[in-house]
Amino acid sequence: MNEPFINKVAESGLITIDLESWYPKDETAVFDMKDYLFMGMILKEKDFREALKKIDWSIYQDKNVAITCTADAIIPVWAYMLVAAYLQPVASDFIMGDEKELHKSLFLKKLAAINIGEYADKRVVIKGCGETPIADYVYMEITKLLRPVVKSIMYGEPCSTVPVYKKR
Repeated sequence: MNEPFINKVAESGLITIDLESWYPKDETAVFDMKDYLFMGMILKEKDFREALKKIDWSIYQDKNVAITCTADAIIPVWAYMLVAAYLQPVASDFIMGDEKELHKSLFLKKLAAINIGEYADKRVVIKGCGETPIADYVYMEITKLLRPVVKSIMYGEPCSTVPVYKKR
């Protein structure tokens, strides 16, 4: 029997989404307020303003910046605003938070930019394994974005999927 081999996965019409393709790879940096505290605890307005004027802000050029304070200190809101005012003309983006929060923010922005209409009434498989570890929140976000438009969502690989959603 020489029946031709039929690739049922290829003929199934499934669209595989590999979340690694949206993994943020942009350059990042951290601006730590602790470096500008008096005795590592107190932010003095005059000293802080002078220190900001002396910074070579070009080191943040086209980078995504996490503005944080790793010291156990109370930082007034205006101090973060001042740093934001200096970063805005040079940085690609910035957030108030640590590197992990910056990464999450960047990933969610990339997902939000997806043209969801491309997946209207399609059967979608969200790839589950890969070289890069993808955080759980990313899988939840892509499900939230796709569910209103797709015919179905599955998780895993096209040859072995776990059903997540099916339009009725």
